[in-house]
Amino acid sequence: MSLYGMMRTGVSGMNAQAARLGTVADNIANANTTGYKRSSTEFSSLVLPSAGGTYNSGGVSTSVRYAISEEGALQFTTSITDLAIGGDGFFVVQDSSGVSFLTRAGSFIPDSEGNLVNAAGYMLMGYDYANGAPTPVVNGFDGLMPVNVLQGELLAEASTSGIFTANLDSDAAISPGPFPSTNSATADYTHKSSLVVYDDLGGEVLLDFYYTKTAANTWEVAVYDQAGATAGTSFPYSSAALSTVTIDFDATSGTLSGTSPTSISVPVPAGQSLSIDFSGMTQLAYEFNVGDASVNGNAPSKVESVEITNDGTVFAKYENGTLEPKYRIALADVPSPDELKPISGNVFAQNSESGVVTTGFAGSGNFGDIVSGALESSNVDIADELTSMIESQRSYTANSKVFQTGSDLMEVLVNLKR
Repeated sequence: MSLYGMMRTGVSGMNAQAARLGTVADNIANANTTGYKRSSTEFSSLVLPSAGGTYNSGGVSTSVRYAISEEGALQFTTSITDLAIGGDGFFVVQDSSGVSFLTRAGSFIPDSEGNLVNAAGYMLMGYDYANGAPTPVVNGFDGLMPVNVLQGELLAEASTSGIFTANLDSDAAISPGPFPSTNSATADYTHKSSLVVYDDLGGEVLLDFYYTKTAANTWEVAVYDQAGATAGTSFPYSSAALSTVTIDFDATSGTLSGTSPTSISVPVPAGQSLSIDFSGMTQLAYEFNVGDASVNGNAPSKVESVEITNDGTVFAKYENGTLEPKYRIALADVPSPDELKPISGNVFAQNSESGVVTTGFAGSGNFGDIVSGALESSNVDIADELTSMIESQRSYTANSKVFQTGSDLMEVLVNLKR
């Protein structure tokens, strides 16, 4: 065996252990880094060909591997925008130059413009609801935009549909007229109710509903804009009825007959056409009683907070309790996550060895669920790292002894000439 070869082998061993200590140092330093994936140094032997009874010492080569597919434990927080993934997948984030990366570090907070950014400054990407429910571009990052939770927007929604369910007293007397649909000052009616609806700008509009028994099992429903009512008496209104319909009941069951209309369409002043569902109306021997009266729409309301569901939908929660979907967070994955290329900022870039990126939504396919108010911890085990450190230290010392022995023998050889 060559003395120089022995010394080179010792150097190779020391370099390998130094590389291992480097990964251990990084792991320990990032033990508390959100979403950090531990690295490790793997060894493989280098054998040189030997012949004629001599042995040529080789050495050791190293390669660095990353446990990217290994999940860390979840730690729950009080911030709604702290996000973790329970299962496979990565958040798609983007740097200031528009380059997309993958990450499991979900400590997002709004920046000055309302965009969600993590501790390294990468923006969270998703699809918006501007054109309806989004669909992912499965083989790329096209269509993604920064998830923005700016809370200055006002929401006003015009009423377009509603439900009115009530019992009309079957023992009520038949009205002698004139009926409310005539808008006469002496109009006679059996029951009255009012509903608050909303116009295009979110303004409240009060509608008066008149229910008049015009014949056995037959009722007229007339709707007026309360703003046009005569003070103190209602009738006559300043304008004709907004809508009128006649409904019929089955004399046996007390429910609407098969030929009766089940809804009424009302043109809301300065608003939309409002369809009120009457299908649950009854005519029983009981006083007038309203069971359900509700309409959609709302007055202008400011965003109060955001909510993020397990499927990654980001909702704006308004002061009136309305939840409006704004974005759906995109998740991505690759065939070989452990081959992704780590980049500063705890993000990963795809390459030829990791495979092509597939994009989708949480809870679909092989993607896990998004957990709001939680962060994924580093997958570093301090005990394992300290054990590896001690092993590397001992091995480094042993390899240095090999080098030192070779050096001593070389000195003996040189001194033979004296």
